[in-house]
Amino acid sequence: MLKWALIFAVVALIAGGLGFTGMAGAAAGIAKILFFLFLIGFVIFVALGVMAGKKISGG
Repeated sequence: MLKWALIFAVVALIAGGLGFTGMAGAAAGIAKILFFLFLIGFVIFVALGVMAGKKISGG
């Protein structure tokens, strides 16, 4: 998901540089949504990993 967010961010930068402001805005919006979804998923998996590690180690 982070890969797609970066791809859309690059597309937004290129489109903005070429003057396609509508497409740049849409691509930037999609990139922002994908990045925040990635961030939420990352935090959830880190929390699950920490809890599982505590359970395995007996802490």
